[in-house]
Amino acid sequence: MPFLQGLISNDVTLLKNQLCLYSCLLTPNGKFLYDFFLIRDGDNILIECEGGARAESLLKRLQIFKLRANVQFDLQTEINIYSFDKGDGYFDPRHPDMGLRSLKHPSEARETAFENWDKKRISLGIPDGSRDMIPEKSTLLECNINQFNGVDFKKGCYMGQELTARMHYRGLTKKTLIPLKFKHQPPAPFTDLRDNEGTLIGEMRSSCDNLGLALLKKSNLSFSSDEYEIYSY
Repeated sequence: MPFLQGLISNDVTLLKNQLCLYSCLLTPNGKFLYDFFLIRDGDNILIECEGGARAESLLKRLQIFKLRANVQFDLQTEINIYSFDKGDGYFDPRHPDMGLRSLKHPSEARETAFENWDKKRISLGIPDGSRDMIPEKSTLLECNINQFNGVDFKKGCYMGQELTARMHYRGLTKKTLIPLKFKHQPPAPFTDLRDNEGTLIGEMRSSCDNLGLALLKKSNLSFSSDEYEIYSY
């Protein structure tokens, strides 16, 4: 725990009283790198993160910070993550409506399409890693990570804390990630969004069916568009 405590945005000691914690690793100047779940597993901590190259990159980053710390890492690539409403698992700490999660297949859960989970996530405004946050560019507060229990402003120092705290206490966030409802197919991720007058109001992120997340300028939240509107859950 001490190793991660000085690195990530949330308070690792909370795992003494809960099974799962949501947090992020930032650059030294406070920009997003990775988001993940920390899961208490006996004396070990499992880090549930994006898979593939992103998981390998996170492992290499943590190994850089290891130095003389008494920690060991093991990358497991063939693990599925399950999300469901009832059964044995750990609560998704980001929002009550996101239900339970588990590393094991829930025996009594009825299997549904990934799109059902994805639409709920988007409707709640919850970012999904690098689908919605740009590594080394996005900030936690513009992506509302603090609203989804991913930042602790009372813990001690961690990497990237200065910018995150300054934006929080001084209200410096100029953009916000917000769900939109589209009348037609949402634009491709990371393309510009404009209002009826052609004014640039933000940038598209992930989408599913007619819902999508977009990073909008706070000054333009009262935009006028015939193609999309702010989605109210």
